[in-house]
Amino acid sequence: MTAAAARNPQRKGKSEFKKNSVLFLMLVPGLVVLFFNSYLPMAGIVMAFEKIDYQKFAFFGRWVGFRNMKVFLSSTYTPVIIRNTLLYNLAFIVLGKLLAMAFSIMLHELRGRTAKKLYQGIMFLPYFISWVAISYIVYGFLNYDYGLMNRIVLPALGIEPLQWYRTPGAWPFIIILLDVWKGLGYGTVMFLASIAGIDPSLYEAARVDGATRWQQTWHITVPLLLPMLIILTLLSIGSIFNTDIGLFYSVPMRVANGILTDVTSTMDTYVYTTFSSGSSSSAINLSSAAAFLQSVIGFVLVLLSNWIVRHINHDYALF
Repeated sequence: MTAAAARNPQRKGKSEFKKNSVLFLMLVPGLVVLFFNSYLPMAGIVMAFEKIDYQKFAFFGRWVGFRNMKVFLSSTYTPVIIRNTLLYNLAFIVLGKLLAMAFSIMLHELRGRTAKKLYQGIMFLPYFISWVAISYIVYGFLNYDYGLMNRIVLPALGIEPLQWYRTPGAWPFIIILLDVWKGLGYGTVMFLASIAGIDPSLYEAARVDGATRWQQTWHITVPLLLPMLIILTLLSIGSIFNTDIGLFYSVPMRVANGILTDVTSTMDTYVYTTFSSGSSSSAINLSSAAAFLQSVIGFVLVLLSNWIVRHINHDYALF
């Protein structure tokens, strides 16, 4: 870069754009998708503050301010869905991130490249399976008459068959297990990418000093994985009020089974079921208010979490 470009920020920006024009061009499809999927729908936030009139355009309803949110927050069912959303996501964050980091370290320690690729592929495969397909796989395991659990596993343990889809107490464990199983491969790859960036000379120096494999892992690999762990945790905290509708609606087969509602209801299932009922304009108003609260709380939590991390260690913060 010339001295003139360094002195002129505008010329510096043009120089960077020209130098990396192909890379910037590759961003365009992703930015277009991001705009239509994430930014354009933000205009619908206005429906959270209106009483929708079906005879008018959505943005010309009667303005009611925060009344929709007050109705949502005053509902006796709201504490249940907030509790479920928070507790499930906390379990997903803690178990998912720690297990992904642990499995990435174990894969890194494997010496056989073929075995490493095989295990990594097997772990990553569930990530590409839809929740609808998984719901039928789970049904094959938990069916009362023909399921694998009732016909083989439980009899081998001397336990009577269970009506799994009528046993709410079992589903928090099933849901947590399925989420961790499905996302473990993706999280492991993220941590493996961080491990690949660790300077090999650090391990060589540790071996010279007589460090064992466990000591190398504990004193080199784990500390250098902490930034990735914190970043992924911060991003997860931002969506702590969001859940996967497929996991909480399709897998328990709530369409035909309302017994599990109290243990499978979250903010997203509330938004979906309320909006899809569509029996009155209040359904759209309440679902919009709940979705708006999800976004605001997630935004505040990201800022708060990042502020805490930045004051503990500035290098680990997102911004």
